[in-house]
Amino acid sequence: AATAKAPVKKNPKVANVSVQLEMKALWDEFNQLGTEMIVTKAGRRMFPTFQVKIFGMDPMADYMLLMDFVPVDDKRYRQVTNTWPVPRYAFHSSSWLVAGKADPATPGRVHYHPDSPAKGAQWMKQIVSFDKLKLTNNLLDDNGHIILNSMHRYQPRFHVVYVDPRKDSEKYAEENFKTFVFEETRFTAVTAYQNHRITQLKIASNPFAKGFRDCDPEDWPRNHRPGALPLMSAFARSRNPVSSPAHQNGTEK
Repeated sequence: AATAKAPVKKNPKVANVSVQLEMKALWDEFNQLGTEMIVTKAGRRMFPTFQVKIFGMDPMADYMLLMDFVPVDDKRYRQVTNTWPVPRYAFHSSSWLVAGKADPATPGRVHYHPDSPAKGAQWMKQIVSFDKLKLTNNLLDDNGHIILNSMHRYQPRFHVVYVDPRKDSEKYAEENFKTFVFEETRFTAVTAYQNHRITQLKIASNPFAKGFRDCDPEDWPRNHRPGALPLMSAFARSRNPVSSPAHQNGTEK
């Protein structure tokens, strides 16, 4: 019989790190409706923006902060309206319906916070905002944006990585990072909002939602750092659909 793998003992530099989700009340409000995030070919920023407050770092140690997005399940969704059926999706009683198996997985990318690496003291002194992260449905994207399939559900994950100065640090990769998951931040990727209540809440709570134009500057630098990817190989293998129970307080993984 297969034996369970023993949990990896984390490096003290990350073992005591804890994370608090900012704007949790707003995330909860969206989550109750069924959060939707727009994906475009050019890339669209998330709203609400993923922001956290970090505690427990070594003030003098270097850390990298990054995010990735994993499928919530292996399904593709659709919505139906009473009068407006559309191929592949439709809206029914303000709820999502399963349309079939998920599309082929998109390239697994990570988004490094552009201030990475930085000292623990810098990360802890202010709210950390991933306001430059963009979501796209363009499988050929070369801007480093996060590639997602429309009409699929995703769970954002937040990773704290200790920059180990040891020459053989790759041997300790699994010890040197800690992952946090806030279930209230999961969402369905869409090319246009399906639930009018989501539309209304986005307009009411987002000061930049004028006419749903994406007014953000394009081509923000350093969104994606392929050269740093080996550092993340330890958790990149875990991009399976999320199967864990609800975690409301940034439970570590």
